[in-house]
Amino acid sequence: MTSLAERLGHAPDARLLIVNCDDLGVTHAANLGVYDALRDGAGTSASLMVPAPWAREAASRYRGEDVGVHLTLNAEYDVYRWGPITQAPSLLDGDGGFPRTVTDTWDHADLDEVRRECRAQVERAILWGFDVTHLDSHMGTLQLRPEFFDVYLDLAVDFGLPLRLSGASTERAVGFPFRRLAAEEGVVFPDHFVHVQGLGGRAAIAAVLADLRPGVTEVYLHPAADTPELRAIAPDWVDRVDDHAYLTDREGLAADVAAAGATLVGYRELRVVQQGG
Repeated sequence: MTSLAERLGHAPDARLLIVNCDDLGVTHAANLGVYDALRDGAGTSASLMVPAPWAREAASRYRGEDVGVHLTLNAEYDVYRWGPITQAPSLLDGDGGFPRTVTDTWDHADLDEVRRECRAQVERAILWGFDVTHLDSHMGTLQLRPEFFDVYLDLAVDFGLPLRLSGASTERAVGFPFRRLAAEEGVVFPDHFVHVQGLGGRAAIAAVLADLRPGVTEVYLHPAADTPELRAIAPDWVDRVDDHAYLTDREGLAADVAAAGATLVGYRELRVVQQGG
């Protein structure tokens, strides 16, 4: 079987790395940090949270970068809220926004409302002018339950987009073969995915790059500029600021990538493969 690296035009043992910047649109600080990482740092793609308060402003800054949709069904902060862009009562927690936890979403969401909401998020990103390159799931909500994964996979098929998927070890933990199901539908996804517990990915990613496996590996960070807004909203602001520094410092991620002998790629290349280009 031809490897993904070969389908992308590289040697079968090539080490290819997607560096995704999550949470574009969640704050003004994130918009500053993500676009800085894409334009002047080591970021190769980003993911837009369409329902988040600063998503429209992120669209106004867009210049054709590799941006996908970070399908969003949760709003995790206590005092900073956002909610669905469709009429979806089952996706509200009674406190002005999406549920804070994945479990709460799983327990109460109506799947028809989930499907309409997620499709509307992709369509709105396209309406705003984004050349959407991939789909991923905020907090993994759509990936880790079979009935929610069906929505995730259907959208990838309908829009012809690659997916972020966790690795085989996660399949065993959640009890269903989501990677095989996606492959059977012709959906493209990275060979390896580096899950970072919490925020602040510098140490975890540096460790992975020190022993990077052949194939396509996705890592992700949450870059944001250090602003009063970010400090007021996000308890994890220190980690987001450090992610930004790691992505933009020449002695940071770029140096680790060079030392690993890795080649940076984005999701746009995977989309070309999926769409038969």
